[in-house]
Amino acid sequence: MNEAHAIIVMGVSGCGKSSVGEKLAEALHLQFVEGDALHPASNVEKMSKGIPLTDEDRMPWLDRIGEDMKASLEKGNGIIVSCSALKRIYRDRLRAAAGGNLFFVYLEGSRALLTQRMGERKGHFMPVSLLESQLATLEVPTGEPGVVTVDIDDTVDGIAATALKGLASLGVTG
Repeated sequence: MNEAHAIIVMGVSGCGKSSVGEKLAEALHLQFVEGDALHPASNVEKMSKGIPLTDEDRMPWLDRIGEDMKASLEKGNGIIVSCSALKRIYRDRLRAAAGGNLFFVYLEGSRALLTQRMGERKGHFMPVSLLESQLATLEVPTGEPGVVTVDIDDTVDGIAATALKGLASLGVTG
């Protein structure tokens, strides 16, 4: 497939979206965008205080990610973005923005492993307390088109390799 494609590395906080996204971008020779960097300041402030975001809070952020993906694809460039994309309506909004040429890598892990990983992170605005609200919000994308599910109980390299195999089975290659 020579057509440019957008890939969102998704899942709850602590699943490794940024680390895996960077590895995938390197392997596929695509630009990587840290989705958290696109949040409005008001969202970062809420999350850093342990206040869960609402759908209303997330929509301008999702639209910004969608605009970045669309702009990249219109130039013929692929792009990888880290984004929690917790609900189906969020993923559908992103699919519409990308013109349908969007794949998701869903990073799935146990509550215990996610909590451990969040506790090990340094300098991140997202407190462990918000993991519960994210898990409660998550609508698992199993069965949706263009989704690769990868278990995070592995090294970053192992997770990325599994994701690349899954993407290749969908026709996404570097």
